[in-house]
Amino acid sequence: MRHGRLWIWWLAAGVAAIAGHYVLPASSSTANLVYDVIGVMTVVAILLGLRLHRPARPAMWRWFAAGQVTFVLGDVTWEIYENVLHLSPYPSLADAFYLGSYPMFVVGLLLLVRQRRSSLGDLIDSAIVATGLALVFWIFVLYPVAADSGQTLVEHVVTIAYPVADVLLLALLARLFTSGGARTPSVHLLVLGTTLQLAGDTAFSVIPLYSDASTHPTDPIFLLSYVVWGVAALHPSMAAPPATGRVSARVGRGRLLLFGLCSLLAPALLLIPRVGGDPAGRLSVAVGATALILLVIARMSGFVFEVRRQSAELTRAAMSDALTGLASRRRFELALTDALAAGRPQMALLGLNGFKNVNDELGRPVGDRVLELLAERVAALAPESSVVARLGGDEFAVLLPSASADEIRVVAATLSSALGAPVAVGGHELYVGVAIGLAGGRGLTPVEVLRQAEAAMHAAKQTGEPVRRWTPALDERAGEFVRLGAEIRAALDHDQFRVVYQPIVELPSGRVAAVEALVRWEHPVRGVVSPAAFIPVAERNGLIVELGEWILRTACRQLAEWRATLGDRAPERVSVNVSARQLARPQFAATVAAALADSGLPASRLAVEVTETAVFEGGQAVTALHELRALGVRIALDDFGTGHSSLGLLQTVPVDILKVDKSFVDNVTQAGRHTVIAEALFQVSTGLGLSAVAEGVETAEQADALHRLGYRYLQGYYYGRPVAEPDFALSAAIAAGSEPVRA
Repeated sequence: MRHGRLWIWWLAAGVAAIAGHYVLPASSSTANLVYDVIGVMTVVAILLGLRLHRPARPAMWRWFAAGQVTFVLGDVTWEIYENVLHLSPYPSLADAFYLGSYPMFVVGLLLLVRQRRSSLGDLIDSAIVATGLALVFWIFVLYPVAADSGQTLVEHVVTIAYPVADVLLLALLARLFTSGGARTPSVHLLVLGTTLQLAGDTAFSVIPLYSDASTHPTDPIFLLSYVVWGVAALHPSMAAPPATGRVSARVGRGRLLLFGLCSLLAPALLLIPRVGGDPAGRLSVAVGATALILLVIARMSGFVFEVRRQSAELTRAAMSDALTGLASRRRFELALTDALAAGRPQMALLGLNGFKNVNDELGRPVGDRVLELLAERVAALAPESSVVARLGGDEFAVLLPSASADEIRVVAATLSSALGAPVAVGGHELYVGVAIGLAGGRGLTPVEVLRQAEAAMHAAKQTGEPVRRWTPALDERAGEFVRLGAEIRAALDHDQFRVVYQPIVELPSGRVAAVEALVRWEHPVRGVVSPAAFIPVAERNGLIVELGEWILRTACRQLAEWRATLGDRAPERVSVNVSARQLARPQFAATVAAALADSGLPASRLAVEVTETAVFEGGQAVTALHELRALGVRIALDDFGTGHSSLGLLQTVPVDILKVDKSFVDNVTQAGRHTVIAEALFQVSTGLGLSAVAEGVETAEQADALHRLGYRYLQGYYYGRPVAEPDFALSAAIAAGSEPVRA
């Protein structure tokens, strides 16, 4: 800003002028002229600041300027009396000007205070400070002035008017000092200028009362207050918008210390002999102490009320869900506890299906709106006597305090149908399904009911059922999962897993072009555990990530070893199955790169096999595949043709190899739809420039039929079962037309 530093120059000039005035002889014409010029220039500075910065509310500054003009007129009038007329009348017209300026300053401060709306507690805080300081002012200034009996009535009234006006300024300053919120530099300067004027007035009144010294030392104080007011008006922050919102001052250590000092002022004053020994002084202290005690009691009552109000708000917040307005988990648990003590409650736990995709793809605001709409449906359809809650995330619960298993099943069926209907949000029509678990009855604890309902809900999600009730069999299954998960952890630690390899044969040469790495668990007690038994458990508890990395590293090292020892007879490539949990890790591509680097295997010799379900939802899984493709790793889409959108995935997922599912191979020797589908899948792969591998080949007839359809890569028991050391001489047997060797 062009005028941003003008206040600095004004401050420097003002301080220099004050210093010059102070060194001049007291009451000389030059000293008086400098005094008046500083006062007039302060008015000019305020008006100039109004013109330059154009504040939104200029009235406050205009009142200050008017008060300053009136005060300067008082100075000029007194100087005329003293230096021209050689008179010292008291009271005089100068006193009228001086006293007339105070209402203008008070109005200006009131306008400033009004811009800072605060609570009742803030007002009491300022009253405590003002009362403590006013008590001191009364004892040492106002009361001695009022007790002077050597004055006429008019002189007495005028003499008392000055300290009374100062008390008003003192109260307003206390209000400003104790108000909360941020203050601009201009406001700070304005308060400082008023404080200096109050200090000058106090010194001017006290010096004659307690000594015969001259009041000339008070002149720099008044002049400095003028200069500071001018600086406040010229500072750019004077145009900042006022703090119009409600401001609540925090009760910190500094504020408590201030209140404590103000409260101790009254008893401390009694220790002064001239106060404690004077009946009027003791009475003044008693009145002031009583006022302070009442104000502190009022403030403490406000604290108690505020604590109770906040406690009630916290309780309400804890008992209701902020997003949906339904009951919170805490309130639901309390209601369930009461219901179990009084009757036979039943509950339904609703878990949304695929809600995470809504948040990930459309954003959290859309997801929140979906939750709100679904919550409205649940609340509208639940019985009036029920408690409907959002337990967290995408889970809702309905509690019937006293109901039968059939009644809760009817409610669950209604809710399942309603929540299965599409939700229109932000121009999108979204389908969010729900799985519902039911539990309840007598003799249970709240924790047990919630656990049973959650187990039933997760079972419903796994089986695709809309509603499922808890049975002991679910706990047995869950217990088996927990035990098996612990044993998987031990198996990883004690090297119980083995990697086996199944050949992928190229026709018509019959050579083993590649192998698929598969895992087997050689349990010391159970024997060989089927992957179908332990892979789902490892998927659920997350151990599949560690197990998958171990399989990947082992397979890479094995192929690198075969290439080094067998040369051209070694397979060209090894395929490793990758789970959805592995693909969800942002660092998965780095893990693959590290495995390749440690084994020395080229990236082109590795293929990762992923299922359609693992990449169907997109997101990080597809990103990981693109990162692998950038490394040079080949991507195989396993069980192709069995997913929800197999052809659609070919547009978004980088694929090199299609592995046609065994279900299309089983009946390929019979004319019909299976043969047509198998042929169509081969044509799709050829048209897209992909390699097609037929899985599950078990007979020579299937191999011949697939070969006639165009397939060049086959895999299955006909060519060998998964073993640790496949017979790569199998290619010679096929070339000779003999029966393949069964491993």
